[in-house]
Amino acid sequence: MNDTIKNAVMERLSQIKGPDLEGNIISLGLVSDVFVSDGRVAFSITVPAERAQELEPLRQAAEKVVKEVPGVETAMVALTAERRPGGTRNTAPKAPPQAPRKAPEEQGAQKPGVPGIKHIIAVASGKGGVGKSTTTANLALAMAALGKKVGVLDADIYGPSVPRLFNVSGRPEALEGRMLKPLEGYGVKVMSMGFMVEEETPMIWRGPMVISALTQMLREVAWGDLDVLVVDMPPGTGDAQLTMAQQVPLAGSVIVSTPQDLALIDARKGLNMFKRVDVPVLGIVENMSYFLCPDCGSRHDIFGHGGARNEADRLGVPFLGEIPLTMTIRETSDAGTPVVVSDPEGAIAAIYKKIAASVLEGIEAAEAGQERAAPAIVFE
Repeated sequence: MNDTIKNAVMERLSQIKGPDLEGNIISLGLVSDVFVSDGRVAFSITVPAERAQELEPLRQAAEKVVKEVPGVETAMVALTAERRPGGTRNTAPKAPPQAPRKAPEEQGAQKPGVPGIKHIIAVASGKGGVGKSTTTANLALAMAALGKKVGVLDADIYGPSVPRLFNVSGRPEALEGRMLKPLEGYGVKVMSMGFMVEEETPMIWRGPMVISALTQMLREVAWGDLDVLVVDMPPGTGDAQLTMAQQVPLAGSVIVSTPQDLALIDARKGLNMFKRVDVPVLGIVENMSYFLCPDCGSRHDIFGHGGARNEADRLGVPFLGEIPLTMTIRETSDAGTPVVVSDPEGAIAAIYKKIAASVLEGIEAAEAGQERAAPAIVFE
């Protein structure tokens, strides 16, 4: 079925003229590999970087003809920049002349929120492997246990973990228009690219495709009324983080790190990135802070100890707490029964709930100040 739809999509795209009306976008080799899964189609069109804005109608035309293909429910089409001589790639459209810089209070309108969602927070890390997704899941479930209506957006397009952590599978239901109905696990609404593709399918996408997918999962999902949407960010400080900072009024960010110096170096980069785009840092969590031996109960500081707390003190941001390295957290996460729901009265669940309460207090404190205008991000 997918092959049939893909062939039909390619045939329709061959009707779209290329830039300057020469040939068509298929014969010119401008279309990336077309991804098809259960009625969802995604691909990118390569164009000269300096003409990206000018050629937006070409993208819209391609999206329109693809949606007319029988069996296609949604289409996600992005423009991406061509590779230039010398192997460099410019993925940003040519910027228009900039007006004189205004004072912060005179900057543009507020970033549009997502209907029904009161607060959006980002859980981030400077590098992978620090337990960010596990922390996200348990933090969200802890907020739900505290009586909040919570959703989780898995923004890690390349390595989605939310489906397994919440033990949720299946495809989101298509609603009226372009909207999708999120799935639900343990009373928390969840959305992830992992629901769209098989677990072992690699996402070989360029930056513009990632941004387009992230925007759709945020704004074209019927989240309903939520107190908090927790966003599980991909590791690092790239397109996804900047997209969230530019397009969404984030109530704040939570940085996850392990105690050792190498992890803290990268965590510091993530923290400074959010500060530079005017997103409040709600605090730092030290994950895998210490190891509790399951046999003797003794404590071992495998990765050192206290590094994240010291870093928080040095940078003047809240330290939210220490989460131990235990077999219980690993086993429950792999099984899709996070410790906050599998052992809600246990000591580890209590740690997550305390962190969740601190994050909620931080959101309220940040909200008490004046609303922030969209940040002006300048590359020098």
